[in-house]
Order: sequence, then structure tokens, then C-alpha cells
Amino acid sequence: MRFLADRMLGTLSRYLRFMGYNTVSANGFAGGNAKEDTFLLALASQEDRILLTRDIELAARGKERGVLINSDNVMEQVQQLIDRGLIVRRLMMSRCSLCNTELREATAEEIARADYAPKNKHGLVFCWCEQCSKLYWNGSHGKHISDRIGCGLKE
Repeated sequence: MRFLADRMLGTLSRYLRFMGYNTVSANGFAGGNAKEDTFLLALASQEDRILLTRDIELAARGKERGVLINSDNVMEQVQQLIDRGLIVRRLMMSRCSLCNTELREATAEEIARADYAPKNKHGLVFCWCEQCSKLYWNGSHGKHISDRIGCGLKE
């Protein structure tokens, strides 16, 4: 399942990426386009994506491709998508939360260069985003996200 989220769903986009779903966010496009809704509908169709929106009119225009997200709360948004059968409760950490690029295993050099990497690296698996040059690992932040979405990931 691939998604396209409107500008009102930036946090949901990040959560979907943490969950391993290919999710493009409208926040990644230049703002101020008066025809952005039309652009998003066309992009969703061209790339076979489900359009997630808080905009009633845009969801209606999207027909079967549009999903109206009912809540402002990101966990309620995630639950709505689970209830609709569009996603499953999981934590994959396979996509960059910032840009949606698929992550790859980090090299020892990339880990060493990241001054924000934990000092104790024992038992941790590190991934790298080539687009953002960002290091990821499943530490306490991953456990917090897992707890929030109800996956029960062990730290």
C-alpha cells in the first residue's frame, strides 16, 4: 500500500514511514500552488497511491482513491487506517521518516561519523538514509513509537 498525504498530515506521514509504508507528503512540495489539490489527485492516480486528507472536498474528489482522515490526533489517524484495513500495526524502520527514501544498512564509517549515535552500540542495528545522510537505529525512540502504535517492540 502506497500513500500520498496532504499538508495537514505531516505527522501521520512520518508514522506511516516508521511503519514501513511508502508515503509521500505534500509538505515535500513547494507551497503556494493554487491547484495543489488537482496536482495531488493526479499524482495519486499516476503513482497508484491512496490520498490521505483532512479536506472533505478533496477526499470526495478522490473517490475510491481518497480517504478522509477524521481526527487531529495521529494515533487516532493510525487507528482509522488500521480499522479500514489499509495498514497493519507494525514498526519496520525501513524508510526515512523525513524523505521516504528506503533505508539501507549503515557502514561502520557512517555510524562513526554520526556524533548523535549512541555510545553503547552493542545489540543495535543501524540504518542509513542516503538522501538525508541520517543515521537510524531502533533504540528508545523506536520503542516509544512502537509502544504508541501498540507493536510491543523490545528495546
